[in-house]
Amino acid sequence: MKSKFSFFWKTRNWQSPKMEGTVFAPALKELEHVKSEHGEILSKHFLEVCKHILPVIDKFGTALALVKSDIGGNVSRLETMYSSNPSRFNYLYSLVQVEVETKTAKSSSSCTNGLLWLTRAMDFLVALFRNLVEHEDWTMYQACTDSYNKTLKKWHGWLASSSFSVVMKLAPSRKKFMEVIGGTGDINADIGKFCTTFSPLLEENHKFLARFGLDDMKAS
Repeated sequence: MKSKFSFFWKTRNWQSPKMEGTVFAPALKELEHVKSEHGEILSKHFLEVCKHILPVIDKFGTALALVKSDIGGNVSRLETMYSSNPSRFNYLYSLVQVEVETKTAKSSSSCTNGLLWLTRAMDFLVALFRNLVEHEDWTMYQACTDSYNKTLKKWHGWLASSSFSVVMKLAPSRKKFMEVIGGTGDINADIGKFCTTFSPLLEENHKFLARFGLDDMKAS
């Protein structure tokens, strides 16, 4: 039997309340702790920032499902290694150094490969977020395609590139997306702050990987 409480619950939850701040707020908070006092990127906090961006990707629906899966999978891979010895792997690049020493860094299942593809995926998202703020006249499809061409495309084969072009057409309208992620905060300001703060970390990752000739690996 359906109770009055059931009806009340459904009525109360028909429209979820607007979030406090924007969907970027948790990631921005985590970024405050991402570096040690000596300026080194901390594994736990860097991975937490990436995880906090997953709810943003959710708002794209099917269009970025593969990107979300890729980010989630690589974060999990790196977290598993970090959790095996948090003190040893406190710094992000220690996850790579141990594999360089054991000559396993170029394995498709390595943490090095995971960090590389995580960084590339986040490069794409940062470029996309910037496009949404800087090119207000662009459609979501234009913003996504431009970002993809600047970041991930050169690392993907023909099949992956073609698939991406198809799924991008499933992206929500720009107006709807910005309304959903805005919450009660200033979404343009938060996007700008996130991109400005997070981009240098991604650049550091690329430079570190390049030192060992590991920044140009393509999809296997």
